[in-house]
Amino acid sequence: MSLVWQADFYRSPQQDAAGQALWELLICNVNRSFEYVATCFQSEANSSWLTAQIQQAAGENLPDVIQVFRPQSLSLMEVAGRNLGITVEPQRRTSALKQWLQEKKYPIAIDKPPPAPLPDNLWGEEWRFATIAAGDLVDLFSDRPIPMLSVPESLQPINLGLASTIAVPGVIIYGGRRSLRLAQWIQQTRPVSLNYIAGAPDGLVLEAGLADRWIVVTFEDAEVAAAAKVYEQRKQQSRGLHFLIVQPDDSGMTYSGFWLLQAEDKNL
Repeated sequence: MSLVWQADFYRSPQQDAAGQALWELLICNVNRSFEYVATCFQSEANSSWLTAQIQQAAGENLPDVIQVFRPQSLSLMEVAGRNLGITVEPQRRTSALKQWLQEKKYPIAIDKPPPAPLPDNLWGEEWRFATIAAGDLVDLFSDRPIPMLSVPESLQPINLGLASTIAVPGVIIYGGRRSLRLAQWIQQTRPVSLNYIAGAPDGLVLEAGLADRWIVVTFEDAEVAAAAKVYEQRKQQSRGLHFLIVQPDDSGMTYSGFWLLQAEDKNL
């Protein structure tokens, strides 16, 4: 079993007695049975200080993975991780750490850029909404030879407590000859969730990485917009769980990519 930590290293809302800015390191495990706090002056906030603190927090038991949700923390954490042989994973879903930050009344909101269009050479030929029963979702895809396959254990319906009959919503993109290239690109973006955004025009926006947003498709058709609203309603019933499939065509014979995704908790 991997030892996973969640960590944040950022300018603290607190200051020292002389009014100097402080940086604060917060580390916890996924159930917060372990917590570690250290502060330093801004002039000391570097990878060497961070490496020493992680070493001190760990003692003889270094973690296998440190998850980081804040883009501004990532580069220093990655250097410290390399120094200690620890994998540093950019990860929006750090609920234990974010709950702790909220209790301390520290800011956790991340500035996100406006969504960018998908690269022109990637877009597929067609797309549609779909549903799959929660009880079938993992078995349908986990044993297939799919080049880009992401079925995290934490997102499997049984681990979210979903009834097997719940209809899990998703989107299928038929990519034609670009199918594999599109799937590879999506995998590299580290997809998080695919959300319907009403506007002029309406669209589907892929949340990816720590703060990236991509416009997957836009539409003005009223029927498609109605289907998109149903898609969002179904996400609420499935605890945010949804899927994205990329396949060359609608034959159902070959798949280029399958991702289990989950809408982010707006409170965290």
